[in-house]
Amino acid sequence: MHHGKLGRIKMFDLSFYRGKKVFVTGHTGFKGTWLCKMLINAGAEVTGYSRGTKKEYSLFDMSQIGKNVNSVYGDIRDYEKLLETIMQAQPEIVFHLAAQPIVRDSYNDPVGTYTTNVMGTVNLLEAVRHCSSVKSVLNVTTDKVYLNKEWPWGYRENEELDGYDPYSNSKSCSEIITHSYINSFFYETDVVVSTARAGNVIGGGDFAKDRIIPDCIRAAIKQESIIVRNPFSTRPYQHVLEPLYVYLMIAAMQCEDKKYAGYYNVGPDDVDCYQTSALVDMFVNKWGDGLKWVNQYDGGPHEANFLKLDCSKLKTTFNWKPHWNLDVAIEKVIEWSKCWIQNGDISACMDKEIEEFLMVGDK
Repeated sequence: MHHGKLGRIKMFDLSFYRGKKVFVTGHTGFKGTWLCKMLINAGAEVTGYSRGTKKEYSLFDMSQIGKNVNSVYGDIRDYEKLLETIMQAQPEIVFHLAAQPIVRDSYNDPVGTYTTNVMGTVNLLEAVRHCSSVKSVLNVTTDKVYLNKEWPWGYRENEELDGYDPYSNSKSCSEIITHSYINSFFYETDVVVSTARAGNVIGGGDFAKDRIIPDCIRAAIKQESIIVRNPFSTRPYQHVLEPLYVYLMIAAMQCEDKKYAGYYNVGPDDVDCYQTSALVDMFVNKWGDGLKWVNQYDGGPHEANFLKLDCSKLKTTFNWKPHWNLDVAIEKVIEWSKCWIQNGDISACMDKEIEEFLMVGDK
């Protein structure tokens, strides 16, 4: 047990990344873009590997972050291309975010979901195994990796991994593959590998379909009512910068001391586990303009009703606590969205948000 009060926990500082070579898969996605922004602001040299942006709206394109990242476009399922890219980049730290991330899409394309999320993980870890520069790896999975018992308690890291739908299950597989690679290949080496199981994130620049906050923003722009298809599901919501900061912290700390490696839940405090309907109420109140929402439960494919994480391990090991509660998180999303609607400077808006977030942590 590490006790923060006794000063035995080394404090994490983003300056660790200054001048470091970092490799990010899935760097053009919503979380990937924010992560690259944090890394670049910290002075890292970033190489990204992803299939690129094909959507009408993309935070990666809007933020023009591509100017500061060495982007390589390829599929995570293409082992040869991935290996060639990582060998050329010679990174010290690797973040694996490339995935098919949507539950509903996984029902439509289970094979694509499994090949991306399962073989993608195998390919990444196999490439790392052949790249001697790598010291620290973080595989980003999800809070949905657990066998969901629909109970009121938060899941702990030692609970059974058995996601229900193809997306959640493929991420459970990704965890188990990571465990095998650690035991079989990395245990006796200098490569340190962890996984992070994060809850639902919200933040400016998420344009995914079938996610509640993007649905809210789309409706607000069109001045239509927000359609809520699963109002009674409870999820651990947090601002996107929360887990990203934790990923950066774990990858840095384990680089300096192997004892920090492990499997970590990353979620908000219990008070920020909200029913979707309550989350939408908060959004509507903060947005203003007479925005409303309607319940249109569509009886769609199975999704968990109740999901909560126990983050005691993360808090105890790193003396960590969330920077922003959900109330502030929603304010930040709205601030970003209004900046975007008014054709503001997206990059500057992101920088400001990151700075404000880090200032809270410094207090």
